[in-house]
Amino acid sequence: MIEVSHLVKKYGSHYAVNDLTFRVDRGQIYGFLGPNGAGKSTTMNIITGYLAPTSGKVKINGYDIQQEPEEAKRCIGYLPEMPPLYADMTVMEYLVFVSELKRIARKQRKDDIQDVMERTGVTEMKDRLIRNLSKGYKQRVGLAQALLGDPEIIILDEPTVGLDPKQIIEMRDLIRGLREKHTVILSSHILSEVSAVCDQILIISAGKLVACDTPEGLTRLMTGEEELTLQVKGNAGRLEEVLSGLDGISGFEVKPVPETQEQRQESEDADRPKQENGESACAAAVIRVEEGCDIREEMFYRLAQNRLPILELHVTTKSLEEIFLELTASEKNAEEQEETDETEAEETESEETERTDTVEMKTEETEAKEIETTEEEDGHAGDL
Repeated sequence: MIEVSHLVKKYGSHYAVNDLTFRVDRGQIYGFLGPNGAGKSTTMNIITGYLAPTSGKVKINGYDIQQEPEEAKRCIGYLPEMPPLYADMTVMEYLVFVSELKRIARKQRKDDIQDVMERTGVTEMKDRLIRNLSKGYKQRVGLAQALLGDPEIIILDEPTVGLDPKQIIEMRDLIRGLREKHTVILSSHILSEVSAVCDQILIISAGKLVACDTPEGLTRLMTGEEELTLQVKGNAGRLEEVLSGLDGISGFEVKPVPETQEQRQESEDADRPKQENGESACAAAVIRVEEGCDIREEMFYRLAQNRLPILELHVTTKSLEEIFLELTASEKNAEEQEETDETEAEETESEETERTDTVEMKTEETEAKEIETTEEEDGHAGDL
């Protein structure tokens, strides 16, 4: 569907995109993530043909975006971060204008325009000037123009910017529905939105691809060991003894937890044993489980045998925000280290050059003095 191969975009000595390679398959929604300045918008502009790369190739359905731009662009609907709207046109006039630019057949234009207006919720605004629309409705009109012509690929750069909560929910539902007929690339800074909508996630940092996987795959990749959070009613020391005897645990931390009023009342009603201070104790543990092991069933039986009722047990997973920050921070550190190494190499080279120049200057001075001394001695010899 979309093939990006060794894509590079340079501005002077700065790399906006640096050897970027990835593939987008048909019928899925891809989240395109990266910090500000990572190269997201530049990459999208190159894929859509708005910007030429320094080097590398982009193919849309087999068409090279540089060599066969008309065929490639016919497959793409694009909503940039700033929608390309004409403020002096009405919504209907603008959509008719876009349909003409896209060379949609005249007999098909009316139905296509009506369809995209209904899908994006701008039908009631069709006779209003675009300049008089709210930010949210302008964004909807921008999405409507991207959908005109029913392109196979829809590229959306921050599509929910400026929308109110109700409109954001409607926009997310619309984007989810697009996967039935389209492949979607969605760029957003709202990571919960990407996690809720996207099937695959691409993360770039400093113009380089640092991850490409499903949300679940990224979590497994970054977590490695599984982590369980456990809370029981009982003594922390007894809980520690039970966990120490379980196989498949790479480590754990146990701590006592103050009992709530409700838990205390339940203990009194059930006539459970009290601790020396008169209170039924609770304990919590964070358990690190070796990859591929499932200790929950065995742990349940061991805790039951030791009269440690489970109050809470769940798997702790990293959020997309944590994964994003970890991946982009590591890439940024690597880039900074590379720049530091380059700077140190340049400084070393400069110092070596200075030392070489100094040695050469001293050598020239010595040779000059030797020549001068020789000439003086020759002069004295001539006088004699």
